[in-house]
Amino acid sequence: MPHSNTVEIPQSTGATAAVGMLNLEKLAKAEFHSDPFDYVLVDDFLRDEYKNAIVTDFPSIERHGSFPLATLKYGPAFGQLASELFSKEFAAVVGEKFSLDLAQYPTMLTVRGWCDASDGQIHTDSTSKLITVLLYLNPGWNGDGGRLRLLRSKKLQDYVAEVAPTMGSLIIFRRNDRSWHGHRPFEGKRMSLQFNWVNSSGYMRRERIRHRVSSFLKRLRGQTAYEG
Repeated sequence: MPHSNTVEIPQSTGATAAVGMLNLEKLAKAEFHSDPFDYVLVDDFLRDEYKNAIVTDFPSIERHGSFPLATLKYGPAFGQLASELFSKEFAAVVGEKFSLDLAQYPTMLTVRGWCDASDGQIHTDSTSKLITVLLYLNPGWNGDGGRLRLLRSKKLQDYVAEVAPTMGSLIIFRRNDRSWHGHRPFEGKRMSLQFNWVNSSGYMRRERIRHRVSSFLKRLRGQTAYEG
């Protein structure tokens, strides 16, 4: 189960709380980069025996946008994955890499299942975010679009790393005013999780409200277009 300072709690799945899907040993051994900002990359963070079940149990998302975990329905394997990201074991390994005591900070998990042409714009993340974790869950990937680039500047061609959003690809970075990232346009299915340690519970509440209002408006626009 998530540790006590989480603001979102995964649905009960009956799965064990033990960390078995995440390859924490591989993360612990991964190279730490500090130029142009602090980040870690792991190319295969999920253990092979769980991958198919995670994809099968992924929430059904057919719209653009990020969705808070509490607003989604999903199967037990995906629920277990979410629980492991909330675990104190994962927080301890990430905290060790970034020299932070993450146990004191609230956490947030959002899910994306679909990408449109407006996604991928260059940004640094909100100032309320301390550490951003991006975990991709796509069985394969073709083409240049949708591959996240970690940038030296606000230019997409000025990148230090490019990550295809394939199953188990993991990016963790410390947010600051230079943590530029983005990707070339892509439209279609693109499954990912974003997990954050943030600096206030107030930010969490505002984000939940914003996501729910945005989701409602998107559904309303879809219904109006259909009825018209």
